Formats: sequence, C-alpha cells, structure tokens
Amino acid sequence: MVTPTDPASGDLALLGLLQLVSPALPIGAFAWSQGLESAFELQWVTTEAELGEWLEGVLEDGLTRCELPLLARLQKAWAEADSESIAQWNQWLHATRETAELSDEDIRLGGALVRLLGSLNLLPQPEEGSATLPAEPGYPAMFAWAAYSRGVPVRQTLLGFAWAWLENQLAVACKAMPLGHTAAQRLTEQLRPKLVIAVDKALGLQDDELGPVLPGLALGSALHETQYSRLFRS
Repeated sequence: MVTPTDPASGDLALLGLLQLVSPALPIGAFAWSQGLESAFELQWVTTEAELGEWLEGVLEDGLTRCELPLLARLQKAWAEADSESIAQWNQWLHATRETAELSDEDIRLGGALVRLLGSLNLLPQPEEGSATLPAEPGYPAMFAWAAYSRGVPVRQTLLGFAWAWLENQLAVACKAMPLGHTAAQRLTEQLRPKLVIAVDKALGLQDDELGPVLPGLALGSALHETQYSRLFRS
C-alpha cells in the first residue's frame, strides 16, 4: 500500500490510478453500454450533438448524484477500516440500480476486479487492520479500495472514475453509433470540464441528496435486454 511518506508516493499513486482507468484493465468494462446501445437503436441519439447532450445528462443526473459521491464515502470507509459502512453503501448501490442489466454490470465488474486484485495480492487483509469485503462487492466498492490502497487522493479517484466512464461511453459510440474518432475527441474536449464540475458537486452532496434520476437510461437499459441485435452485454 502506498503511504504519503513513501518516496515518490504521488508518482506511484498517479500511475496506479492510470492503471485502474486504463481500457487495458482486464475486467470486461468494454462489454457494457449502460443503455447507450438502446438509445442508438431507438433513435433517441442519432448525432454527435445529441450524444453530447445524452452524456452530459447522464453525468449530471447519474454519476454526480450516485457513483461519484458514493466513491468518496467508500474510500473514506476503507481508510477507516469501516466494514459496516462499506457493506451499507455497497448494498445501497445495488438497491438504486433500476434494471437487472445495470445491477449485473456492477456485480460482474466488481467480481472481476476482486479476481484481478487477488491475483496481484492486493486484496484487503483484515488481519492487517483493513476492512472486509462486502457481500457481492460492486465495481465502485472495489475501485475505491484499489484507489485507497494505492494512495490516490479522493478527488483524483472521482476524476479517474468519471474519465473511465466517459472513455467507455465514447468507445461504445464509436462501435455502435457509429461515431468517428475525431468526433469522439471533440466530445472529450467538450465534456472534460464537465467532469471537474461533476466532481465538485459530488463532493458537496449530503447523504439524503444521493440517488440517480435517469428514467430514460433505465428504460433504455430495460429495453436492451430484448433488443434484436446487440454488440454489448445484457
């Protein structure tokens, strides 16, 4: 585990975060579209501008109110070896997922990250004062542990998670919309400042303000389960 007193701890933390958000991380995040493939199929999103609006809406009413503030709470709980809070927030996330597809994605990515960290001998060790893994740890719970164990500051953890989400969504669009790579870079430039704003808002939310408000995404995810032709998992 990286600590602030380690030599070059900031560099190691940054590299550890880059590893976590890399598309090369073998946890299968590329296999999921989070309702976006349905938005294309149903023609809710047909242009670069509409995709930008969709992603900005998901960021503002989804990640800002759900995954990002949750990550901050989970990383704090890992730092305090608070197994009860970790389990509570992990269960809260499962309860907020509106579709089987979204819940399954969290659980499968979390399980894949558990297996990966286990193969690297990086899972929490309760006998060394760490908290225990919750039942069916979701992706945010394990992402928060991996970031904490590498000494990544909370704000950077949230920025990295949001960046990985944006890159994955644009990769989905490049495959299924289809969106050109130059257009994807334009959207990255457009949305990059929004990620910072989202993190600022997320860090200021109280517990009773948490919860996604994304009925369109939920409907798209539900319809994706029976979509005739799909590139992504359901």
